[in-house]
Amino acid sequence: MSASPTFDPWNPKFVAYPYDAYAELRAGPPVTFFEPTNQWLVPRFDDVNALLRDRRLGRTYLHVATHEEMGRPPDPEHLAPFWHVIRNGMLDREPPDHTRLRRLVSAAFTPRRVAELKPTVQRLAGDLASAFVANGGGDLIADVAEPLPVTVIAELLGIPHADRPLLRPWSADICGMYELNPTREAADLAVRACEEFSSYLRGLARTRRADPQGDLISALTQVDGLTEDELIGTCVLLLNAGHEASVNVTGNGWWALFRNPDQLSALRADRSLLETAVDELMRYDTPLQMFERWVLQDMDVHGVTLPRGSEVALLFGSANHDPAVFHEPSRLDLARKDNPHLSFGAGIHYCLGAPLARIELVASFGALLDAAPQLRLVRDPEWKPGYIIRGLRGLDVNV
Repeated sequence: MSASPTFDPWNPKFVAYPYDAYAELRAGPPVTFFEPTNQWLVPRFDDVNALLRDRRLGRTYLHVATHEEMGRPPDPEHLAPFWHVIRNGMLDREPPDHTRLRRLVSAAFTPRRVAELKPTVQRLAGDLASAFVANGGGDLIADVAEPLPVTVIAELLGIPHADRPLLRPWSADICGMYELNPTREAADLAVRACEEFSSYLRGLARTRRADPQGDLISALTQVDGLTEDELIGTCVLLLNAGHEASVNVTGNGWWALFRNPDQLSALRADRSLLETAVDELMRYDTPLQMFERWVLQDMDVHGVTLPRGSEVALLFGSANHDPAVFHEPSRLDLARKDNPHLSFGAGIHYCLGAPLARIELVASFGALLDAAPQLRLVRDPEWKPGYIIRGLRGLDVNV
């Protein structure tokens, strides 16, 4: 029971356009085994949505069993610094630890704090767009899409201005470990980034604990029951999750708009479309294509037994193009109202930063539309090789 041969996450052509392969997967069995990664692929919306909420699956299994008990090899010693940081963030915890962490972090990462950031986000987006136009255009990703979320997260956390250039390289190197079968080189880069970032955050947190400011790190240091390691894991998660996805939604989104000039014209004519446009762009070219879960106990999915210790690959990009849920899913429709896309996940791991991401994206697209109403593509872009966190190398445009 092997997956369609067209599902090939290391093939540049597949990475550039995986949606035909997804259609083949959805037309076949609801669950298929993909031998190159030893994962069960789940391509249909209803199944992905249900399994995201199924407590028989977990982002980790270490709360219920050891690696050996799950039939998995132990962590390589050289990855210990990476896993120490990552497993202290809530994404790689399961209840009751996840419940405790999310409650504690939510007490500091409040809706009010996010709402208070909105004017800052709009100002930053406007400044970036204005500078981009003043320079006559360039690489929209490097000059606008990347700086905005990094700067917003730095503002949120309270990272001093002089230190902010450190954040983007750390995030990129850490996220390299989320790709399928990462190389030893990628692993070494991720380990070094985790060591440097955690050391930096530890020092900053201790400074803020002694002299609190009005930022999230200061607030987290005052949260009773949150350990220093958990504070660091939380900050790393906020940077990685909040940054990588926003960059790719912006880049992928503008590339989608350039390929659908009727929709770009509609958005230029009617800014009230921005809210639904952001969700549609997230659905249409999903920034996180796959979300992985471990099977914590033997379970049956449509008559297929998924054994304890196996891994499930939930295909967000495929689910977001499932015609059983989305009318004409291959058509970009910025006014799409019924749009329950899964780009932010679902269940207990639903993205905590989703409200902030929406504020950023609306501000970014709006600022560029205002500052460069005739924005036009210079050349077709190339995709980065990564499949799970899927985005463009660059997007060269003129204003």
